[in-house]
Amino acid sequence: MLKNDFCMANGCYLLNHSVGRPLKNTQQYLAEHYFLPWESSNKEPWQQWLSAVEQFTTALSQLFNTPSSLFCPQVNLSSGLTKLLMSHSRLQQKNCKVLMAQSDFPSMGFVMQNALPACTQIIFIPEHEDLSDINVWSRYLTADIDLVFISHVYSNTGVQAPVHEVVAQSKLVNSLSIIDVAQSAGVIPLDLSALDADFMIGSSVKWLCGGPGAAYLWVNKNQLECCKPKDVGWFSHQNPFEFDIHHFEYNSSALKFWGGTPSVAPYIIAANSINYFAKLGVEKIRAHNFAMVTLIHEQLGEFVFSPISIEKCSGTVILDFKGDQDIVFQALVNKGISVDVRKYGIRVSPHIYNTIDDMLLFILTVKQAIKGVD
Repeated sequence: MLKNDFCMANGCYLLNHSVGRPLKNTQQYLAEHYFLPWESSNKEPWQQWLSAVEQFTTALSQLFNTPSSLFCPQVNLSSGLTKLLMSHSRLQQKNCKVLMAQSDFPSMGFVMQNALPACTQIIFIPEHEDLSDINVWSRYLTADIDLVFISHVYSNTGVQAPVHEVVAQSKLVNSLSIIDVAQSAGVIPLDLSALDADFMIGSSVKWLCGGPGAAYLWVNKNQLECCKPKDVGWFSHQNPFEFDIHHFEYNSSALKFWGGTPSVAPYIIAANSINYFAKLGVEKIRAHNFAMVTLIHEQLGEFVFSPISIEKCSGTVILDFKGDQDIVFQALVNKGISVDVRKYGIRVSPHIYNTIDDMLLFILTVKQAIKGVD
């Protein structure tokens, strides 16, 4: 039973869109690859640490089917997006136009408004538009757009964007594309070699169960030469240990975006969990997730706000109980069922370690709360 591989507290945990549960062997893995090289020798541990961080990009390459050299560790998505935007000459030109959705995570909008030139025009697809519909994207993604920002999944609505179709449309109009996989990595399969987007940003804290501080950016091999990061450091250098203050050469890989002395522990923790999910297979995780999600659709369909079909829904179900929202939420809390509430309703996200019994308990608790109101 896969649930036994994870640290599961008492109750029913359905907050995987926020923070995934850690693997039981995470502490042991961290001790072996982080503390042991530091504690057991009087030599500096950097070579062992850097080798351990390489396992992070290697695991990502297996998860997304693309060379590890195209990934660069980042502290968070906002930092990674800032570096990408400031590195590309096309995005720093006058009268640049960027397309994103009003439903994107606000932090991404904050970055767009500050990392791009003041004269940049940011066009927001309105909230009422169906972001799962390629026809909507096509209406806004016109020939004058320099960059389209696409969230694979929108956290507050549970909508899955048609990323393959949007990227294809971006190529037709000669627009750059950035994919945000924060809410999809580890639960919805994505083959970057097949997608052929220009850039991607993501994190490990949610479905990948890797904790905070282990984000990443990915650069299409055809864009590497076009990128001249401004936020650099000795680990952005082709030879970090050259130590010549008068000579800097961008790393030939995506590590040109790395910057100064990196964190180590977050990437070691995340490497362990990402490797676990890469071996398990995201297709298997999605099949299990969708079976749990479908059970909610069948039993509580009248309250479902998020899409239902597998092509349009994310790993999260959004349930809108109207005026009874607080009552239902409190009933779930009282039963030890972990969910949260956002603009459009209660968010519920079953992972590979959640069971049918978890879902039945959730559904029964909701029905009893609604019945009590009636």
